[in-house]
Amino acid sequence: MPNLRLTRRAVDDIPYASSGQVLYRDTMLTGFGLRVGARSKVYFVEGQVSGKTRRATIGRADLFAPEVARKKALALLGEMSEGRNPTDEKRRGKVERITLTAAFDQFFAARDKLSPITVGSYKRTANLYLKAWRTKPLHEITRQMVLAKHQEIAKARGEVTANNVMRHLRSVCNFVSAAQDDFPPNPVLILSQARAWYRERRRQTVVTALDLPMWWKAVMAEPDYSRDFLLTVLFTGMRRSEVLGLRWENIDLRAKTLHLPSTKNGDPLTLPLSDFLHDLFTKRAEGGVASPWVFTGLGKAGHLIETKKFLARVTAGSGVSFTLHDLRRTYITIAESLDVPHYALKRLLNHRSSGDVTGGYIVINAERLRGPVEKVAQRILELKDAGQAA
Repeated sequence: MPNLRLTRRAVDDIPYASSGQVLYRDTMLTGFGLRVGARSKVYFVEGQVSGKTRRATIGRADLFAPEVARKKALALLGEMSEGRNPTDEKRRGKVERITLTAAFDQFFAARDKLSPITVGSYKRTANLYLKAWRTKPLHEITRQMVLAKHQEIAKARGEVTANNVMRHLRSVCNFVSAAQDDFPPNPVLILSQARAWYRERRRQTVVTALDLPMWWKAVMAEPDYSRDFLLTVLFTGMRRSEVLGLRWENIDLRAKTLHLPSTKNGDPLTLPLSDFLHDLFTKRAEGGVASPWVFTGLGKAGHLIETKKFLARVTAGSGVSFTLHDLRRTYITIAESLDVPHYALKRLLNHRSSGDVTGGYIVINAERLRGPVEKVAQRILELKDAGQAA
């Protein structure tokens, strides 16, 4: 390793390395040097910290004069003599600058394949439920704070919401921890260690065969926008957001298919249209397609957003209390009762066959699903007429 007095002229005269790196030691200050590569010249400092040799970068030679770099090196050598590693201090400082908002932003930037629905859910967590922590450095969020916030959200918004918020925070903290060596342990781990996660019971409610005739009668009394919306959910089993965001460009009346380019799990989905739904969409299209949305709305989004009011009207008119997800469960329950094959059921719901080797080899396209979809539609129509026949 060459030794020389690092002056501006000397640094400029040093040739770039033909391969690898060459270290030049300064003769004026022990521990100060210049690292020369094929395209760069960078000042460094080297010293002992707790009996071990540590090296820290000061900066590029084209940005710092040797005199300035030497003064910085002297200060860093002083820190090393006190047992502090400048590299660790720099990393720690970087961690301290990561706020909750910055952490979520980095998470979204790295996970750019997340569906809009998932991104919206995470943003709601950051901007609403964890709003008080947005400017707080992530490393300052403690286990005790997580426990208290978890309980606070549960009381105000419900236990399922509290669990979901903390799952989002856990994912973001895990991401930052993987990217930052000095990041402290994930504070959300306390919920598992203390067994503080709230127990969630999956809803089992559906619109039963006995209730379907009265439910249908109330739906048919609705305006066409709410009537057709509810029937689309029932006859496809699609999620609320997927039907709300349905565009005419996603519906091929000639091929009798419905295409979702983006879904909750990120996979696109193409479903065949039953004869009933094909007629429904054809009639809606005959009225003139003035909007790109199948179910238009008056708000900025352009499509239907609010469903609570007409769900309440149908509930009051039929005496059947239900949610939109109940209609999804109703659809798949009817499909299962007709002995629709397992893998076809999963595709109809757009559920991945995770960990299922056989499922990974099965390709189920829209035509493969056309028979099951039509069978389910006919069964729904039979059930809604059963009450009238009685």
